[in-house]
Amino acid sequence: MKKSLEETALDAATETAAPGSYDWTLFAIVLAILGIGLVMVLSASGVVAEQTNGDKYFFFKKQLIFAFVGGAAMWTAALLPRNLIYKIHYPALFAALLLLLITLSPLAPSINGARRWIKIGPVSIQPMEFVKIALALYLAYFMSAKQNLIRTFSRGVIPPFAVTGLFCFLLLLQPDFGSAVVVASILFFMCLIGGTRLIYIIFSLCLACAGAAALAIAEPYRLRRLLAFLNPFEDAADTGYQLVQSLLAIGSGSFFGVGIGASKQKMFYLPEAHNDFIMAVLAEETGFLGVTIVMGLFGLLFWRCHKIIMGQRNLRDRFIAAALTVILVLGAILNLAVVMGVAPPKGVPMPFMSYGGSNLVATLLCVGLLLNFSRTVWTKSS
Repeated sequence: MKKSLEETALDAATETAAPGSYDWTLFAIVLAILGIGLVMVLSASGVVAEQTNGDKYFFFKKQLIFAFVGGAAMWTAALLPRNLIYKIHYPALFAALLLLLITLSPLAPSINGARRWIKIGPVSIQPMEFVKIALALYLAYFMSAKQNLIRTFSRGVIPPFAVTGLFCFLLLLQPDFGSAVVVASILFFMCLIGGTRLIYIIFSLCLACAGAAALAIAEPYRLRRLLAFLNPFEDAADTGYQLVQSLLAIGSGSFFGVGIGASKQKMFYLPEAHNDFIMAVLAEETGFLGVTIVMGLFGLLFWRCHKIIMGQRNLRDRFIAAALTVILVLGAILNLAVVMGVAPPKGVPMPFMSYGGSNLVATLLCVGLLLNFSRTVWTKSS
């Protein structure tokens, strides 16, 4: 008798694959991008750090510590037994939910009118970065284990949409509209990968776009940012200021750039120069050539991720690797889109490069899990 898709997936899950070597090419690419990111954080943050903290290396030293912590998390994830990874999707989901609820409580500080961080001593944690990984693990589990139900509405569509919708709702309460968009995008791509019926995906996409439009119109500041994105130079001194300064930085770089450390826009002209808009400083200091090299490295990174995805015989492993790759790809594309004025400002950091501990640790954790799966890449020769 022919086995169902779910039975086939479960059979594959019981196979014990002989662990091979890690994908050292992926590891080397990540190290290269991380190294460039550390140099750019040092260059972009020096002036602001000296002004605000009296130490021009303040943000660089913190980012270096975050890199070591992220490295430890990466190798811990790379060494985890596969059966343990299979068991943590629900605990990770509930932990992420608890962290988001804490951000909405009096325990979390309000910064610029938003509650997105949990302060623990000198360290601030942004739960959103770990919500993405928890959701990825859950969706990969659901899509692989429910393959025979995934095309039904009541049991194949409602559960993952309800879980994702809950996280989006909590993020909107912070408020963090951009992060809610990212979380919804992860669900969208996982539905495409998992085999959800196209009619359900299109219908939910229309509802999401209508909801996003309603939220943008309901909040005046969101509407102003949207209008500024459409024509930033119309109000270059106010709502379009950040994007205009980003575009000026990119344009000033020309082909070879003005040189590392010689950016003018980081001199208090470009807000968040060492954070969300670090690629604008990179473009100004290293020019088209430097940006091309970095984008080439990201292209190689995503190619290695694709190889890991397609090399998994276990359906669940393939879906987890795909979900983690979606997180990395979304981060890079959305950040570039914002910096270049292709998308409205969303506060999405560039993976491995933007300053920030939560994002760097979570991103390296994704890489660690991908390295874990790289040990069981199957080829025809094997």
